[in-house]
Amino acid sequence: MSLPLYLLAVAVFAMGTSEFMLVGLLPDVASDFGVPVGTAGVLTSAFAIGMVVGAPLAAALARNWPRRSSLLAFVLTFAAAHAAGAVTTSFPLLFATRVLAALANAGFLALALTAAATLVPPDQKGRALAVLLSGTTVATIAGVPGGSVLGTVLGWRATFWAVAALCLPAALGVLKGIPAGRVKAAATGGPALRAELALLTRPRLILVMLLGALVNAATFASFTFLAPVVTATAGLDELWISVVLMLFGAGSFVGITVAGRLSDQRPGLVIAVGGPLLLVGWPALAVLADKPVALCTLVFVQGALSFALGSTLITRVLYEAAQAPTMAGSYATAALNIGAVAGPLVAATTLSTKAGSVGPLWASGLLIAVALLITFPLRTRVATSPSAEVFQ
Repeated sequence: MSLPLYLLAVAVFAMGTSEFMLVGLLPDVASDFGVPVGTAGVLTSAFAIGMVVGAPLAAALARNWPRRSSLLAFVLTFAAAHAAGAVTTSFPLLFATRVLAALANAGFLALALTAAATLVPPDQKGRALAVLLSGTTVATIAGVPGGSVLGTVLGWRATFWAVAALCLPAALGVLKGIPAGRVKAAATGGPALRAELALLTRPRLILVMLLGALVNAATFASFTFLAPVVTATAGLDELWISVVLMLFGAGSFVGITVAGRLSDQRPGLVIAVGGPLLLVGWPALAVLADKPVALCTLVFVQGALSFALGSTLITRVLYEAAQAPTMAGSYATAALNIGAVAGPLVAATTLSTKAGSVGPLWASGLLIAVALLITFPLRTRVATSPSAEVFQ
């Protein structure tokens, strides 16, 4: 794997820290602005909405721009949005900064996913995706728990400042490690934008995007509201939030690393094993969440399964959209974040029910059940290994 790919992962680490850090800070943010925790959770959805809208828009606009300049602009915009969020006293303005940061993140990730696929041989997209998204999993292991501790000690605003500062070395990495050339398709007369967008009418591409969105929705439904589960259900101290988040991140790193080795040639194995285990795991976590040992164990396992299955499905998106060299990354990003929008919104509605703080865990199980019901009759189409034609 090439050095530029790892440098892109550094930037993804900074952005992943921001995307997930509010999970451990929601109670403090809600208290600071005088809003319910469920309302504060909308900040996560706001970020994801910006990602969904921004990914295809930014990818389309940046088709003819130099790749390095585009990536650098997105990173610096991301940093500026966090600086603004750190000083605001208005919840609507904080919401707006999250959307702006998400737009910048979306543009960066859409270009980075496309770039990653071009930095490796055609049959190693899954491994390239695993390296790139390892920045996200490391963020859940180190960045998010670290942000949670920092927020507990110095307040949630300090975490925003830390993310803004973290963007600076990431920007330097982009500047030094990414070639200044334009996107290959635009520079060599590749497919027109209309032709790339037309791929969205293909049933196979729509199917894997839908399944990726459902699995990610299940992941975010529970991950967003893990803090109340730790404190209200398990009865643990606030500092345990960081421990649980770290366990989820460690599991996700293991899952995405293993899937990176399998998702190119044996995606059916990941789907066949990971899907049913996830379906059992979320309800089991809901039932056993009041037992700290079981909570910690199952959070690790669910993190591994969620990212293994989710990254495999997103890899399928890149394969199915291989004929859209400048837009494929945006399709994968949109699929990820449609789920990230829907998941917390669905989960938030369960907090006021009898299920209480474990409601999001039950919601995750339901979302996985829907994904498996769709997958089962179409499993051969979802898991078909890429043919040689896909790579041409």
